[in-house]
Amino acid sequence: MIIGILLALVAGAFVGLQNIFNRHLNEHVSSWFATTFVLLTGSVAALIIGLLLQGTKIFDVSGMKPSYWFFGLVGVGVIYTMIQAMRRLGPTKTVLISIIAQLAFSLLFDVTGFLTLPQVDLKWEDIMGVLLIISGVLIFNLKKKVPLARVK
Repeated sequence: MIIGILLALVAGAFVGLQNIFNRHLNEHVSSWFATTFVLLTGSVAALIIGLLLQGTKIFDVSGMKPSYWFFGLVGVGVIYTMIQAMRRLGPTKTVLISIIAQLAFSLLFDVTGFLTLPQVDLKWEDIMGVLLIISGVLIFNLKKKVPLARVK
């Protein structure tokens, strides 16, 4: 479990870094080129790392359903919409709102058994947790941005 928590923390850091990188990239090129560039460089990196770690076994797609070939399209939506949101909201609000959406939709997917996930029971703690996070984001966004006093 500790390894899973550490990996999730690293993933969160990577998402934050990727959003900043995407925003800077989008200042110089179109959003569609930025999306293409991010996915292409990520694909090349994943291919190289996969070959180094697993060899040609990475090409075994024998157990893959045909519909899985289209799941990469979701990545296009993620990158493009995050770039657009970042331009309009900035990094912090974009990540906060996307985290709320990820949590809410993940809970919905778990409860409904979406795409053949194992269905789980909805507990009041789940709902309260989501509401607590949403209220935290609202409180975070209500605070006034006051510049720090300069120390002399």
